[in-house]
Amino acid sequence: MKWHCGHYLAISASLFLICCAGGSRSEAQPSAVLDSAGRLPPCPSSPNCVSTLAQDPEHQMAPLPYRIDRATSRHLIMSIVGAMPRTTLVVDEDHYLHYEFRSRVFGFVDDVAFVFDDEAALIQFRSASRTGYSDFGVNRSRMTAISEAYQSAPLASAGNPS
Repeated sequence: MKWHCGHYLAISASLFLICCAGGSRSEAQPSAVLDSAGRLPPCPSSPNCVSTLAQDPEHQMAPLPYRIDRATSRHLIMSIVGAMPRTTLVVDEDHYLHYEFRSRVFGFVDDVAFVFDDEAALIQFRSASRTGYSDFGVNRSRMTAISEAYQSAPLASAGNPS
């Protein structure tokens, strides 16, 4: 069998993707589990995480202000995220939502968590890859899209939050 440049390129690209993803598809524990005080965990030093609680610019994003109240805001987030592909709602509690997003090709899992802070009237969130080091900006892009959709959604689309 004669190998062509295309074969080497395809194998090299596959190995590169596997290495960037941590070399394994094993299902690690979710990284968005709340601590005992009900807070989101900090981002690791790797660039595959964003959080509204992060202090460094590489990981930090702005929290989302409530739209009217928690129930309306929660319903908007659930509508927006629920319409996204390859998304599973893992935990559905009054003040906390945890979703899993799976990548299209390799099925890698990203954990996305939302914490509804009634006192501050803010939605804090964290989005992190479960495995690997780099995510090529996927978590930031996802959370930017969710934030923009949330902030621009007409409140009539929130429907009845009950």
